[in-house]
Amino acid sequence: MLERLFRLRENGTTVRAEVLAGATTFATLSYIIFVQPAVLAQAGMDFGAVMTATCLASAFATLLMGVLANYPIAVAPAMGHNFFFAFTVVAGMGIPWAIALGADFLAGALFIALAAFRFREAIMDAVPDCLKSAIPVGIGLLIAFVGMQWGGIVVADPGGLVKLGDLGAPPTLLALGGFLLIAVLHLRRVRGGILIGILATTAAGAGLGLLPYHGLVGAPPSLRPTFLSLDVAGALRPGLIEVVLVFLFLAVFDTVGTLIGVSTQAGFLVQGKLPRAGRALLADAVGTTAGTLLGTSTVSAYVESAAGVAAGGRTGLANVATAGLFLVALFLYPLAQLMGGAVEYPGGVRLVPVTAAAVMTVGYLMMGNVARIRWDDPADAVPAFVTIIAMPLSLSIADGLALGFTSYALLRLLGGRGREVSALVYVLAALFVVRFALR
Repeated sequence: MLERLFRLRENGTTVRAEVLAGATTFATLSYIIFVQPAVLAQAGMDFGAVMTATCLASAFATLLMGVLANYPIAVAPAMGHNFFFAFTVVAGMGIPWAIALGADFLAGALFIALAAFRFREAIMDAVPDCLKSAIPVGIGLLIAFVGMQWGGIVVADPGGLVKLGDLGAPPTLLALGGFLLIAVLHLRRVRGGILIGILATTAAGAGLGLLPYHGLVGAPPSLRPTFLSLDVAGALRPGLIEVVLVFLFLAVFDTVGTLIGVSTQAGFLVQGKLPRAGRALLADAVGTTAGTLLGTSTVSAYVESAAGVAAGGRTGLANVATAGLFLVALFLYPLAQLMGGAVEYPGGVRLVPVTAAAVMTVGYLMMGNVARIRWDDPADAVPAFVTIIAMPLSLSIADGLALGFTSYALLRLLGGRGREVSALVYVLAALFVVRFALR
């Protein structure tokens, strides 16, 4: 049965190699099990329910990717999307999390529906390369900034914007130590460095009495607080169309970019194209819609799957192993509580040192895309810079996207290079101009 489903011999692999690869992938991305609830809790969602939804949605989407597309590429809630959900949509725009989930569901449904018109590919072809590279960098800076706040490394400054926090405070030292440890593990190319660093930081926090210890294993928390709690009708309001579109764009960018990156490393591309790409995109989109029904934000293909590929993963059987481990993780709720535990600090400040270390690490990893931007061409460099700097300073991924598209179209048009811009980008830029005018 395994041979028939996954064509192991044809792909030059074995059951043992695939299981090992799946476990390696899980080790590198399992931090999302603890980080995702901590992020969405900022939007008022139940920590335990989000963790259960994250494990179930990740297991389902990862298994679907493996069986439907036969690729060893895991799927889980995407970093960046969750911050857009919690900080831009819910905190920034004041939209209830149930409506935000509804908007995310609509984006996933559009992702599925647009397959018939090949619009997903059209979007990817239309978006300029400089913005494709700048978007993850801007998101990375926003994520890192929030992580530094959670760790107490930067704090609000009544006389300005922000300033350095008390770097000698125990929770802040714990966050800095965790970040440094993960960086050293990455430097030494230790697989699963983020997870190992999180576990070590958690153990140190518990040992120092900073984090409350409730055990390691326990029954999975109830899904009831988030299950089928999305408000699709509320998300259909005219003012939320932009939110749905941003969710859609981010899903397309992340999924296609990750699929190409991991597939290139694994040698899956044939004459520059990915076989069964439509099936892979479908698995991702269906995973997102299922995740919003359960109570978590957009799921997407994970670039950490490259670790599993490096360990020998060549088929979807590796995803079966990864999905199984997500289900096992359901019983680690006490550990998740410990990792996502907040520390009360004088002045009413709540710090989340373990999660802060992981979030800052993800932020710096996303910065690598900055090297792909053509900084010697102002027509590319300026829109990229505007996109990158606007996201963390406005605390809004949507505003960064809007300013990036608008500045790209204007610079090309005023610089006599208007023909280089696709009609779709002009349409988007015009819509963003109207959006800013009506704010």
